[in-house]
Parts: sequence; structure tokens; C-alpha cells
Amino acid sequence: MSLNYIIFRNLRKNLKNYYLYVFALVFSVALYFSFVTLQYDPSMDEVAASTKGAAAIGASSVLLIVIVGIFLLYANTIFIKRRSKEIGLFQLIGLTKGRIFGILSAENSILYFGSMAIGVLIGFLASKLVLMILFKILGVDAITKLYFSPMALMQTVIVFTIMYLLIMLMNYTFIKRQSILSLFRVSATSEQQVQKMSVGQMIVGVLGIALIVYGYFMSARLFSGEAMDMQQLMYTMILILFSVILGTYLFYKGSVSFIFNLIRKSKNGYLSIHEVLSLSSIMFRMKSNALLLTIITTVSALAIGMLSLSYISYYSAEAQAKESLPEDFSFAQVDVKNRFVTDLEHKQIPYEEKHRQPIYIEIDAHKVMDESMTEKYLFSSVLSDKMVDNIDLQPGEAVFMGYGNAIQQLISIQETGPIVLHGLKRTIDQQLIGTTQKGVLPGYYSGGTPVAVVDETVYQQLQQDLNPKLQKSEWADYYGVRILDEGQAEEAYAVYKELELEAPSFSQIEFRNNQRNNMGLIMFIVGFLGLTFLITSGCILYFKQMNESEEEKDNYTILRKLGFTQGNLLRGIQIKQLFNFGIPLMVGLSHSYFAVKSGWFFFGTELATPTVIVMIVYTLLYSIFGLLSVWYYKRVIKEAL
Repeated sequence: MSLNYIIFRNLRKNLKNYYLYVFALVFSVALYFSFVTLQYDPSMDEVAASTKGAAAIGASSVLLIVIVGIFLLYANTIFIKRRSKEIGLFQLIGLTKGRIFGILSAENSILYFGSMAIGVLIGFLASKLVLMILFKILGVDAITKLYFSPMALMQTVIVFTIMYLLIMLMNYTFIKRQSILSLFRVSATSEQQVQKMSVGQMIVGVLGIALIVYGYFMSARLFSGEAMDMQQLMYTMILILFSVILGTYLFYKGSVSFIFNLIRKSKNGYLSIHEVLSLSSIMFRMKSNALLLTIITTVSALAIGMLSLSYISYYSAEAQAKESLPEDFSFAQVDVKNRFVTDLEHKQIPYEEKHRQPIYIEIDAHKVMDESMTEKYLFSSVLSDKMVDNIDLQPGEAVFMGYGNAIQQLISIQETGPIVLHGLKRTIDQQLIGTTQKGVLPGYYSGGTPVAVVDETVYQQLQQDLNPKLQKSEWADYYGVRILDEGQAEEAYAVYKELELEAPSFSQIEFRNNQRNNMGLIMFIVGFLGLTFLITSGCILYFKQMNESEEEKDNYTILRKLGFTQGNLLRGIQIKQLFNFGIPLMVGLSHSYFAVKSGWFFFGTELATPTVIVMIVYTLLYSIFGLLSVWYYKRVIKEAL
């Protein structure tokens, strides 16, 4: 029997176990090659000029290498241990460790570089689709075509060849250090199964849940309106991260066993075959895999959270533009505004003008603000009710406008209550009768605080008693232009762009497009990196289930001989996989939800829809690996008898 025959026979025999590893490798190479191709694609010039797209994609490709590299090294560790008995048999028949390493290297090179070649081909064919998706998200109107980059190919080959050499070094070290006896013991070493929980384990379990709950509680209070300087904010964020990550580790180390042990005790030890195959196994398996599961959960939560926040911003771009800019176009200089409307008239685009004259004062609002706020005075712009549509106030009444989601989290203001307007020499008592999120001045004028709208007579009194130190010459009058026919808004924006008007000038469409471009690119990158991590982490959990199924094969043989059917065992396995994949998924989703909820208002106006969409998609994709694990167990159970 020649060595070549042994190599190809082993490769064919093990290919059924490696198919998911091959898929993940092909997918990773294809995605990396597509990313690198985008850097060199001439069609990216427009994106690179406006959003630094090539640099961002280049940076993300480095993160992609890290994710894929860790996965390949970890997967190789699992597979080399699975073949430890085979390596020991090779030594027993007289093969040297060097010759055995050569056999494994030959097998691995065929598998690895074959997968890499397929991945490059798929990546090349998919690169146009990836570019089209990116252009669609960014709203870039450009022609895409299939482009092959020799530089991208060279970069891909170099990166994955280095990974292959690291894998070979790992295999060589493993074979060199193991004796024949230890090789036969490697695969027989399974996770320790302790039948009785100690008091220490119970404390660890309760502490893990307590730390996670504490982290959630602190994240909910992070932007609740309590006064914090930047240093306190940083320390609080570090405390939240430490609490949640350590709590997650302790949750897998003890909380899962503690909870399942309570369930088992509630049944007085009488467990069905389904519960024996699911609860009893998971109680102790998760404890030994606590670090791995913590890493998977944390990175999953990070990916879901970042993707949710970027999608929130992308999804809310139009609503935020209308909330931030009250009219389609805004100007601070009358001559600049006149140039624009003159061209609108030439183009026969109907419009409506708005003129507002904000004045700046200090407002004593301590009676309507949260008690935790240390600063009781608001530096605010003030408008007359005559300058705002659909508002008619009586003397002594005031309304805060532009009180959006982000400001609400930083400055907590009640709907009603007494406030005091401070002029230079006198004060005017007012009654706050309401707040609204609708903007009436751009942030350029309001300075990030709500705009106070008062009765015309009060406005005139304040205007005659202004503090000159608070009035700034660069904050001139506000001139707004609203396009009457929404169908001509894009045409009006083309006029705005063509004139290249001096700042400060603002456009709703430009605001919306800039936000969609910036956050769309981030969403694209995070989405693909998240997909890569999802597939690699799903594969790792799948490989762990492969190992467990092989270790438990003898138990299935005994149960089948006792009369349990394949269906009886499979139902228990399905419950087990629901926990194996469902617990890390649910914990990751929970972490990401509380992280997003604590600061989503800085990114957009809508929380529920974007976040739910991201979580549903992630859950559906993640569930595929659970189904594959059930299918693999089904095959093992079928072969057990």
C-alpha cells in the first residue's frame, strides 16, 4: 500500500466530516477576495472619493483575516485531535513522525488549496454582486462590471498561505509532542461530568446572573439624564462591559448547570429519555466550554449591536433629516438665499419662504428638569409664535420645540411647569405648556438645546432687553425654503448643488444622502463581517457537536438495544441542540438589545423595526447550524445499531 493511496483514501474517508469546514473556508476566501477586489476596482473611485470606502473596506479585510484565522486554527485543533488514534496507529505500524506529518500535510494541502481555488473563483464571480449591493445601499449611480484584479489574487494567496503554514506548524508541534499512548487518550478525554453541584458552583451560578442583570441596569441608566462628565461616562461603560462579559462567563460556568439542576430537582430525579439526552448533557458540557461560548456570545452581541445601530441610522435617515432641518433648504445669509430662489424661479420650481429671527437667552428651567441635573439653566434660542406654523400662544405660555430623542436622554424636561426667561435687566415668568420633537431651527442655531417658542409680545420684550454677550454675529437670521411640489425636490437639490452656495447652507436631501452613505458603508462592512463570524462560530459549535456525538455513540447503541427507537432519541437530541445553539444565541441577542437600547437615540428615530429585522435574520441564519447538528446526530444514531 503506497503513501499516495493512504493519502487519498484518508481524504475520501474524512471528507464527509470536513464538508462544513470546506464550506466555511470557501466562503471565507470568496468573501475576502471580493473585499480586496473592491479596493482595486475602478468603479470604487466615486465611493472612495466621497466616503473613503476603499480605506474602510481595506481595514475591514484585516478584521476578516483575524476572524477567519482564529476559526481555521481552532477547527484544525479539533480535527487533529479527532485523528489522534489514526496518528497513533501510523506510528504503531512503523511510520516516523516526520512521515506522518508529511501524509497529513499532503491531505490538508489538497483540501485547503482546493477550497481556496474554489473560493477565489466564487469570489470573482460574486464581486460584481457585492459591488452592486454596496452601490444600492449607498445610492451610487454607477455602472458595475466583472473585474479581475491580479493584485487582489496575490494578496489573497499570500494571506491564506501564511494561515496554512501556521496550521502546519500547529500540526507538527502536536505530533512531535505526543507519545503513542497519549495519542490514544486524546480523543477519549471528554468534559468532566460532575453529578452533584457544590455550594461554590451555586454561588457562581447566582453571581453570573446577578452580574448580567447589573450590567443591563447600568446600561439602562447610562443616558437617563443623570449628570456625568466624560471620565465618569468612560468608567461606567468599562464597568458595564466588565460586568456583562464576566457575568456571561460565569453564566456558562455555573448558571446553566444551576438552573438545569433546579429543574431536575423539581422532578425528584425522574427524567424522561428526552431530558436525559438534553438537560443532563448540557449541564456539564457548557461548563467546560464556558470561555469559548463567552467569546462567541460577546462577538455575536457586538456584531448584532453594531449592525442594528448602523441600520437604525440608515433606516431613520429621512426622518432625521426632516427633524433636524425644518425646511427643504436652510440659509443663514439672505443674499445666498436670494441666489438660490432666483434660480428656482428660472426653473419654474414653486417654493415658499420662511424667515425666523432667533434671539439667545438663558432660561431658568430647574422646576421642570430632573432633580439629578446639576445644570439648571438652559442657553436657548427663542422664537415668536408668529414665526412658527400652527402655534398660537397666549402671553405667559411657552413651548419647547426640537426636543428630540437624543436631547431627551441628556436633558430631562417635564411637559408642563414654570420657567423663567432671563434678559439683561429683567426676568419674565412663563408657563411651559408642552414639548414637541418637531424641529423649528437647524442645530446650527439651536446649539443642541430645545428652542423656546413664546407669545409675540413676550418675544418683543426680550428683544428689547438682550444680553449682548449671548448674541453671536455668526448666528444670523434663519431663512428657510420649502419646495411646494415634493416631486420637484430632487430638481431643486440639483440647483442647490450646481450653485455651490457658501456655508452655512443646509439641505434635507444632502443630510439624508450623507447619513445613508456613511452609515450604509458601515452597515455593509459590519454585515459581511458579522456574516463571516456567524458562519465560523456556527461551524465551531457544529464541530463541537460532532465530537460529542462520537463520544456518546456507545450510549446510543446501549439505548437502542434497550428498545428506544431512533425517533425517541432524536427528540431528545433536538431539545439538546435547541439549548446548545439557542442559549448562546438568546444571550447574545439580549446583550445586543440592551446595548442598542442604551444609546440608539443618537443614531436615529426608530428602534423597533431595524433591530427586530436584524435579530430575525441573524436568528434564522444561526438556526441552520442547529439543524445541521440534528441531521449529523441522526446519522450517528442510525449507525449506532
